[in-house]
Amino acid sequence: MPVKIRLARHGAKKRPFYRIVVANSESPRDGRFLETVGTYNPLSQPAQVVLKKERVEHWIQQGAIPTDTVRSLLKKQGAQTSAA
Repeated sequence: MPVKIRLARHGAKKRPFYRIVVANSESPRDGRFLETVGTYNPLSQPAQVVLKKERVEHWIQQGAIPTDTVRSLLKKQGAQTSAA
């Protein structure tokens, strides 16, 4: 089961709010997920990111692969982005 750390869209039309979730890569974007590890609000100034860094690093150590967007958010927050 390939696992990804990705964004799940929530909020109203033209008012997006994202949850950063750990999900099976074959699940739909807003479908089932294993765990919520953070949130991202691109509309606030500056954009607001809240992470559970320990859980993100745990999932990366377990082999979860962050998407490009999530990887850039993790780098800005100073979290680990690859298993090393």
